[in-house]
Amino acid sequence: MSERRILIVDDSAVFRTSMKKILASMNAEIILAQDGQEGLDVALQEKFDIVVSDIDMPKINGIELCRSLKQTPSTQGIPVVMVSTFDSDSDVDKGFQAGASAYLSKYEIQDRLLETVESVLSKSKFKRNRLVMVVDDSKVVLQIVEKGLAEAGFRVITAENGKKALDLMKTIQPDLVLSDIEMPDINGFEFCQAVHTNPDLSSIPIVAMSSVTDRGYMKRMMQHGASAYLCKPFNIDELVILVEKMLSDQFHMLLMERERLDSERNLMIASITSLITALEARDNYTRGHSEAVGRIVSGMLSITGGSPKEIETVTIGGRLHDIGKIGVRDEILLKPGRLTEEEFAHIKKHPVIGANIIKSIPSFSDVIPIVLSHHERLDGKGYPQGLKGDNIHLWARMAAVADTYHSLTSDRPYRKGMVQGKALQIIEDVSGTQLCPDCVGLFFKWIAQKEA
Repeated sequence: MSERRILIVDDSAVFRTSMKKILASMNAEIILAQDGQEGLDVALQEKFDIVVSDIDMPKINGIELCRSLKQTPSTQGIPVVMVSTFDSDSDVDKGFQAGASAYLSKYEIQDRLLETVESVLSKSKFKRNRLVMVVDDSKVVLQIVEKGLAEAGFRVITAENGKKALDLMKTIQPDLVLSDIEMPDINGFEFCQAVHTNPDLSSIPIVAMSSVTDRGYMKRMMQHGASAYLCKPFNIDELVILVEKMLSDQFHMLLMERERLDSERNLMIASITSLITALEARDNYTRGHSEAVGRIVSGMLSITGGSPKEIETVTIGGRLHDIGKIGVRDEILLKPGRLTEEEFAHIKKHPVIGANIIKSIPSFSDVIPIVLSHHERLDGKGYPQGLKGDNIHLWARMAAVADTYHSLTSDRPYRKGMVQGKALQIIEDVSGTQLCPDCVGLFFKWIAQKEA
């Protein structure tokens, strides 16, 4: 089934067929209409991602069709590509004034139609995924700006003052804010500063809107965190172009930053994996233990419907859970017999050592609970903090089950690994005291799925 739907409107059967053939490679469902009235009727009844329309048609011409689509709430966000043999500057201007996203001469469709439609669809998808907040105490301004942005394809949310905008932003984070300055309750300066100083909101660009054209006034608003300043009255097309550019620039900046962080994260994972390998090379008995714990915990979390990001995080946490043992002396780590109280006290430091190592890597902060708390017990008799019950992070409780199982079934310097049945019985016996019953149940589900 195709993901996109295209409506082609043209009174010429030859051009309709030709454009359909040109766009066939897009794997989209293409619907044909033979005049503007039919095109409008179909567009109002069905859902389309884009409309490609001729201009000179009977009943309703392309300009009227485009204008009608843009004035109807259910269709105003659909991009329209105009194609026509009339390609003078005035004809092109009429198309854009009606709300068209692109204009092509019919002499260009063979070479440029596919590229143009794909480009317009890409921009349309980008806009649909962006939420713009408009803050103004004037209902007229709110309506005009909301309508203009919605017609351009953006999602829009409005607030009549800064206080209501801040309340909305507690649960909804827009991609860009357009804010008036002179407002009751909280004015634009105070609103902008509140957003700019909030770590969760500070990356959201703000465009200040005001009838005040004083240079000092503008600079003051920029100092409070505004990214741009727009003087009222403004042309709505001018506003749309500014919003498009700012969101596009912000998107590329965020994308580059994300790529940089991902690259750094991958390098860090590779470095820490090498550390884990070096750590486990000290002890042939525990080789592969960290990888196994990571694999088991990720499998358990996937059963609960965890997101890909969460599953990746617990996988890394499982792999790093024993990283603190790099600070444990070999004679204690590899001792074949029972540990003395002093030696056990020394080995009990490894979760804190590991957490301190991870703390130095900001992008790994989510895995700290696993590293720090995987030896805590449900009854509060664990270490290093003696946490009890739900005070222990869920992922740490899951890691504790995975760690216990793999430790029981692996060879150690002081004993041979147990058969699976005996290990599972021990895990069941300590469920509710040492291990979390919910996590034990989840582990048994994972085992059953694995064996199936």
